[in-house]
Amino acid sequence: MALDLSETLVVGISATALFDLTEADSVFRAKFESDKETAVAEYRAYMLEHENDALKDGTGMPLVRALLALNKYRKDGDKPLVEVVVMSRNSPETGVCVFNNIRARSLTISRHAFTGGESVVPYLEAFDVDLFLTTNIRDAQRVIDGGNCAAAIVKAPPSDLSSIPPGQVRIAFDGDAVLFDESSEIVYKAEGLQGFHKNEDVNQDVPMPDGPYAVFLEKLSRLQKRLPFGVEFSPVHIAIVTARNAPAEMRVIKTLRHWGVYVNEIFFLGGVEKAAVLKAFRPHIFFDDQDLHLDAAAKHVPAGKVPYKSNSPLNSKD
Repeated sequence: MALDLSETLVVGISATALFDLTEADSVFRAKFESDKETAVAEYRAYMLEHENDALKDGTGMPLVRALLALNKYRKDGDKPLVEVVVMSRNSPETGVCVFNNIRARSLTISRHAFTGGESVVPYLEAFDVDLFLTTNIRDAQRVIDGGNCAAAIVKAPPSDLSSIPPGQVRIAFDGDAVLFDESSEIVYKAEGLQGFHKNEDVNQDVPMPDGPYAVFLEKLSRLQKRLPFGVEFSPVHIAIVTARNAPAEMRVIKTLRHWGVYVNEIFFLGGVEKAAVLKAFRPHIFFDDQDLHLDAAAKHVPAGKVPYKSNSPLNSKD
């Protein structure tokens, strides 16, 4: 009988998002454009030679560790609270280094998809993935365009990850074009701040449509409810960090109420730098759609970019 993961939070993560494989990747990319066959052969040789090397943590490692730790609250006989699937374009042979490092860290990851150079995207649905973290821009774009699940292109890991509080899962989201759809952001781009504020105030009782991360947020909310804590004291700690401010704030709060989602903290910044707030919040990861905010934040916290759909007007209005 197939395993039912409908109530389990499933994170798919590429090997390059879980571990820092910058050096191996540079070996591949150095020749890929000019000589693909040689690039593949040299990469294979490199990975085989270094399969026993210890790898540094990648951008997604803090989140993976924290999520997997939640399974200690799983009751006997219950379905898993969290599952992590490593999804890699490596072949199983060249992926031995990844397997070795997963075991060395005692990560309870039992599911893998190693596709030997092919995209992993077609396998996300088969593994019931709710969130896909990758360093591959094309793969992330395919996921967002298909609407299959939440996806992000992770930034390089910050130099210091030691300040993230233990015993919690702390996730921060931008609002528009991430949790909510991009319609309000398009109004802002077209009509400016005054037009945006007017639109959001007039429509404050109209829930915003789902963005690419709405379903993932709802899955996190169900995870909170499966834990033996009230939502106010849950180790799953959720924050929204948005550039919105009054009078555009009420629509956010009322939309979350409509969704039945509890968020621990909301920051309506109105021009205050997001990076400073995120440095204080110390999330395991922060999701935003704009490099302007992400590049500054990624110096302090793990961060991932949420691409717009390929046909989005925001691609031409950025």
